[in-house]
Amino acid sequence: MTNTLLFDFTVDKSAKTVFVKREFDAELSLVWDAFTKQEILDQWWAPKPYVSKTKVMNFEVGGRRFYAMVSPEGQERWSLQKYTSISPKINFKMTNAFADKDENPELPGSDWELNFSEQDGVTKVSITIYNESFERMEKLLDGFKQGFTLTLKNLEDLLTQMSQDNSERIC
Repeated sequence: MTNTLLFDFTVDKSAKTVFVKREFDAELSLVWDAFTKQEILDQWWAPKPYVSKTKVMNFEVGGRRFYAMVSPEGQERWSLQKYTSISPKINFKMTNAFADKDENPELPGSDWELNFSEQDGVTKVSITIYNESFERMEKLLDGFKQGFTLTLKNLEDLLTQMSQDNSERIC
């Protein structure tokens, strides 16, 4: 297990853009699946004690993921992601917006680009998040940084568990 995994969270306020770089001690295909398969996403895409609950997901260009982050008290905060570009195991782009329970987005949202690369069994995910509205970005920034940092830690823990499970099956 590598203890020097990269984690960087940078904000360029003038460009209304957030840059997140995170390395995972896992193979690229496993990390890609964690970002693109509903059954894995719902295991980590929310800062604890919240959980992610996907209602609809079709990972294809023009497809969408409609999901809620659910509080321990059962309160739901819905979001809608629409996939605009996919290059398997390399990159995907999506728009992301909060929404109501009927899938009506709260605009403006943000544009996400996720890039994946692997070197020596370590996968790096580089995420660029552009916000059309500076005010929206400013309002969300502190909570987003804390929540997304915890969420990516959930992914790290899940990938470690999945890798251990795979190792045990092979033995």
